[in-house]
Amino acid sequence: QVQLVESGGGLVQAGGSRRLSCAASGGTFSTYAMGWFRQTPGKEREFVAAISRSGRSTYYTDSMKGRFSISRDNAKSTVFLQMNSLTPEDTAVYYCAADARFDDSATRTFARYEYWGQGTQVTVSS
Repeated sequence: QVQLVESGGGLVQAGGSRRLSCAASGGTFSTYAMGWFRQTPGKEREFVAAISRSGRSTYYTDSMKGRFSISRDNAKSTVFLQMNSLTPEDTAVYYCAADARFDDSATRTFARYEYWGQGTQVTVSS
């Protein structure tokens, strides 16, 4: 059983940056692809970014490519999401998730992720 705890959310002005962290425990972190998703009230959970077990492959939603960057530190069992040039449309609860995989890739598919954190709120003010 993997436990995931996000941190780093908060209030940020439009155009600003924020770095989210997700610390994992209870499993072998390097065997999981990791993903970030976000959700706003009344909407489905939206894929943001994902990273393979080794960190060599990363995946992004097109609208976030170039602004957001996912990375991981397997020695510290932590995955990060660096968010730049934030807009009010980025306001959401951000969740990290873990997907046990045998290969070194990652998926954008919400249903493939077995473990989820509790989420961290990011609010971007205009």
